Order: sequence, then structure tokens, then C-alpha cells
Amino acid sequence: MKIKQVLISQPKPAEIEKSPYFELMKKYNLCVDFYKFFRIEGLSSIDFRKENKVRLADQTAVIFTSKHAVDHFFRLAGELRAEIPETMKYFCSSESTAYYLQRYIQYRKRKIFFSNKEASDLVDIIRKHKSEKYLLPCNEDHNNELSDLLDIQKIAYSKAVMYRTVSDDMTFLDLNKYDLLVFFSPAGIKSLQKNFPDFTQGEKIIGVFGNTTAEAAKEAGLNVQIEAPSTLAPSMAKAIEQFLAANNKSR
Repeated sequence: MKIKQVLISQPKPAEIEKSPYFELMKKYNLCVDFYKFFRIEGLSSIDFRKENKVRLADQTAVIFTSKHAVDHFFRLAGELRAEIPETMKYFCSSESTAYYLQRYIQYRKRKIFFSNKEASDLVDIIRKHKSEKYLLPCNEDHNNELSDLLDIQKIAYSKAVMYRTVSDDMTFLDLNKYDLLVFFSPAGIKSLQKNFPDFTQGEKIIGVFGNTTAEAAKEAGLNVQIEAPSTLAPSMAKAIEQFLAANNKSR
């Protein structure tokens, strides 16, 4: 199958010429469209109070698994007029999330910890601070991997839903014209199912980024042919390039 039309379920890069997909477009004469399939909505302070029985100011440590969690934690703290003490400790699932905290706090004056590996590595760090009162801000439809690990290690924490993923209306898209569809999260797969309940893959190629996205795609009955990251393809663009190169050789 010759791939010409590609749908990337992410916003179009601000400078497409600097995007790795631009090189693919030139090299393989591709037409690439960018559309994000969902959006993140924060809970209002009223909904937060209804759905969570936790006071932000009572916590001594926060566990952040994404930049969205950071944004909505500090947004709700402001709306609820909850004073976040300078002694608050922050535990992040990645270095980029940890550095993102600079938008809200003086980074060098706070106790910030992070892990760039598996969730279990972050939990190992948290175990060294077991006496803290932990808050875990999360999505309404969140992955339980981290909370399950915290439970196993008997870490006391409060889970607080602060935002939700909402599928956007994508019915304007004509999926029939695309040869390759690429998804980066389970939310994108769910949006595909919601917007196109009668979608059949047929000969279309499906690409996914991340294990949870791959699992969601397979649960949806999709046949995944391109997966990233991997040792040889750390990015989605690289994985697509490798697939296209192999596909062209076999023709």
C-alpha cells in the first residue's frame, strides 16, 4: 500500500518547517494534516468541592504526573484561596514536569524531586518521604498504575480529580482519504470511536505512541502497524520514517 495522506492527531506545529514531519513530507511526498482529537477541561472550584473531599492546604506534598496536573493544581489553589506553603514538597514523573513548576514557584527555593524512568522509580523516591501527606492531582479518566503502586507500598495519599479529557467534534474529517492515522494517547482513540462509531480500519495503517495508546487501540479492535517509542525509533516521526522506508522497499 502506498501511503500519501497522513493524519496526525496533534495540533499543527507552530513552525512546520522545523518539524520532523516536514522532512517526511518532502522525502516521501506526503500530505500531512494535523488535528487534535480532544481537549483538557479543568473542573470548576464548585465541581472540585463536590467531587473531592480534600483540602489543598492540608497537604504537605504533591505528586505531579503531567503539566496539566500542575496547571490545574495551582489554578484551583488560587480559585479556592488555598495558601500553598513554601515547605510543600513536589514529586514529578519527569524532569520536564519538574521544571514546568517554575511557572508557579521559585524552583531553586523548593523541595522538588523527579524521576525520568518508570512509575516504580518515582514511588521509590516517595517511599523515602513516607511521613508526608500526599496529594495526587489527576484526570477524571486516569491511569491507575501509579496509585496502585502507592497502595502496594502503603503510601498515604489523597487522589483529587482536577481536570477531564473531552472529545472534540471531529466529524468534519473524511477519514476515508487517509492512508495512515497516528494517535498519541488513549483519549485520541476514544475520540475516534466517539466521532466515528462505524469506523472500519480496512487497509489503513495505524500508528501509536506509547504503551497505553497501543493497548487502547488494540482494545478498540485496531491493527497497529507502527509503534513508538522504541530503541530504534524514539520518536513517532522516526517510527513512521522507518515504516515508509521498509514499505517502499517491499513494493
